[in-house]
Amino acid sequence: MQPDIIPNKRKSRSSRKDRCQQSPLLSGLPDELAISCLMRIARVEHPNIRLVCKRWNQLLSGNYYYSLRKRSGMAEEWVYIFKRDNDQKLTWHAFDPVNRIWKSLPPVPSEYSVAVGFGCAVLNGCYLYLLGGKDPVRGPMRRVIFYNARINKWLRVPDMLHKRYFFGSCVINNCLFVAGGECEGIHRTLRSAEVYDPNRNRWFCIAEMSAGMVPSTGIVYDGKWFLKGLNSHRQVISEVYLLASKTWSTASDEMVTGLRNPSISFDGQLYSTDCRDGCKIRVYNRETGSWTRFMDTRRHLGSSRALEVAALVSLNGKLCVIRNNMSITLIDITDPTTVIEVDSARMWETFARKWQHRSFMANLWSTVAGCNLKTHIMHCQVLQV
Repeated sequence: MQPDIIPNKRKSRSSRKDRCQQSPLLSGLPDELAISCLMRIARVEHPNIRLVCKRWNQLLSGNYYYSLRKRSGMAEEWVYIFKRDNDQKLTWHAFDPVNRIWKSLPPVPSEYSVAVGFGCAVLNGCYLYLLGGKDPVRGPMRRVIFYNARINKWLRVPDMLHKRYFFGSCVINNCLFVAGGECEGIHRTLRSAEVYDPNRNRWFCIAEMSAGMVPSTGIVYDGKWFLKGLNSHRQVISEVYLLASKTWSTASDEMVTGLRNPSISFDGQLYSTDCRDGCKIRVYNRETGSWTRFMDTRRHLGSSRALEVAALVSLNGKLCVIRNNMSITLIDITDPTTVIEVDSARMWETFARKWQHRSFMANLWSTVAGCNLKTHIMHCQVLQV
């Protein structure tokens, strides 16, 4: 299935006649007004209202309903995370920021339940892609699947051109780019790169990197894709993909050398964590070409694995720090060019914890024992529906 909004085909006379004979969405109201009412229902209630009747289910299974929500500013952003549990099984969860709750989701497709080194990206704001990776039995994969948040289903798209795992991926102009990684064989560290165009539902090769790389961090900034990782000799290297010329070149300026994982390009600025628990944030100053301290909460949580930052994401126009214990810290950034080296603790709001119902001693023990925590978040994305 091609993951794009496809314009509705011209209706035949018979289909228009059948539609006129259907019962209204809401009794006593024309469908246009009924849809205007239904699209105001909170996203958390969508699974329930699908069960009301066949027409409501059909409405919420199509793109028209969600495109109206988006145009009207009613679409909601949820955080989706993939994490590895103690038994090494992959699970995923969604965070509803309106009700401030985490929701467990059905099992991921079997081919990814024990896979490692796979990529994760979002296209069109509501399609969550899992691609590549390595299965412990079948080895490296080319497989690509995506989760459609509008219909709550996993679907397939064409496989990548090359098998790869532990590679870099990004989205530019709603196209999915992948580069580098590893594969089995003589030349394990890959130089190859490719791009998926959802409008054409095809993968295409792009220019190869100058050297094979297993990326450890990557960011799209100023229209360029920066990657930093290890080559086949385990040396740190950096490259940048220039979209305008469709070529790779080496990158060695301070922006790249100072880039740490996780990082995020947010509202035209580049941010990166400056400590293990994410209580310090750095910002890249383009004018001086250097990284500077942006904010420090002065409320450091600790250095355990549970409190380690897993991702920086943008949620409802604000910057969020997400940790392995599934706590989320919201940062209200108003003017990053002037709010530097100030007491910014009031700008931070911790508003979600996975185990908030447990006692104080249980939470304390979890923090103390966090260094032995085997669970960790592998990927984190935001979907809008």
